Amino acid sequence: MWSVVWAAVRSKAPYVTFPVAFVVGLVGSQLERLLRGDPPATAQEEKSISEQREDRKLQEIAGEDLTQVVSLKDKLEFAPRAVLNRNRPEKS
Repeated sequence: MWSVVWAAVRSKAPYVTFPVAFVVGLVGSQLERLLRGDPPATAQEEKSISEQREDRKLQEIAGEDLTQVVSLKDKLEFAPRAVLNRNRPEKS
């Protein structure tokens, strides 16, 4: 008799487990919202990380003269020394 009961419980488990899990999740989320309070209105209006990064970069270069750059001829160490110093003549 017990094997028949356990077989019935095993076959009907998804039909019982899903509504129970749904109710537990719903109660938990409502309880968390009640304890934490509603999120501030500005949370949805915040800029994304990439937008914040772009704004920061624009502010950093706002006062600089972008036409003044170091030429690659003057900047000899643009690559690791171990790679290019083998065939390059030494600076005197």
